[in-house]
Amino acid sequence: MRSAKRPPTRRRGRTSTRNSRRAGRPSLRQAFHDANVRAHQRANRRLGKRRGLTSVRAAIEGAADDDTIHLGIGARMIRWLVALILLPFCIITTRALFVVDPEGTFWMDLLRTQQFIYFAVGMFWMAGWFITGVGERFFLYLYVLGHELTHAITVYACGGKVGGIHVTADGGYVMTNKTNFLIGLSPYFVPFWSVVVLLVFTLLEMTTQIPHLDKALYFLIGATWAFHLLWTVWMMFRDQPDLKENGVFFSFVLIYLANVIVLSVILCLAPGNLTWHHWYNEFMNTWVQWKNFLAKLVSLAL
Repeated sequence: MRSAKRPPTRRRGRTSTRNSRRAGRPSLRQAFHDANVRAHQRANRRLGKRRGLTSVRAAIEGAADDDTIHLGIGARMIRWLVALILLPFCIITTRALFVVDPEGTFWMDLLRTQQFIYFAVGMFWMAGWFITGVGERFFLYLYVLGHELTHAITVYACGGKVGGIHVTADGGYVMTNKTNFLIGLSPYFVPFWSVVVLLVFTLLEMTTQIPHLDKALYFLIGATWAFHLLWTVWMMFRDQPDLKENGVFFSFVLIYLANVIVLSVILCLAPGNLTWHHWYNEFMNTWVQWKNFLAKLVSLAL
């Protein structure tokens, strides 16, 4: 027996679908605000381009606009080839970092140190804050600020000039007369706020005598390093112009390799029995094992 009430059910389903779509849309005021911000940013970038400048930028909310530079087929193939060459180094550096154990007790000794405890507490504190979303807009602004300042510092380090910096919680950009993959990708592997904390505490140690300063240092290094990793991973999967303009696959490989190297540097500088000599020996041992593995593959193929 047919039910005469099925059409109203379908209408209610369509109505609920439309309501859910409306709920996901921004308000008219927010839409006008976002459009005004995007227009302002594009006008600034066009003005910069007339002065011979280009932009390197981060975008939080849906990101890439019509100013994104798309790589040609030749450049894309070269980036893919370089990324494939770098993949073995990603494996080798990762193994050298996590397998290294000079005296058989490195990781256990590290986990027991007071410095690592404060470092870990800082990391978990920041991770908890990230998960809860408390103060998200403020942390987004801080991340974008550090991101764009890293761009700017790298521009100067590469001999370029900065024509302007724009920072908001929704994204930012740096106008410059020079850009390359190092300038574009440096914010993804340079923990800007960790470097700032380290410089500030180094200055404090040289000029003042504050009790428990080293404990606060390790706590803040852990918090800022977790801040860098969490927000970097969060941003990398949000259609970033920096990644598109340098090739997504190439960018991911280079960012991963650089972050593993940065972590290795942190561990080698931290108190403990891991030294550059130990890390280098493990790296070379892994490299020899990798070459032997490739030689076996070649011999099997032939």
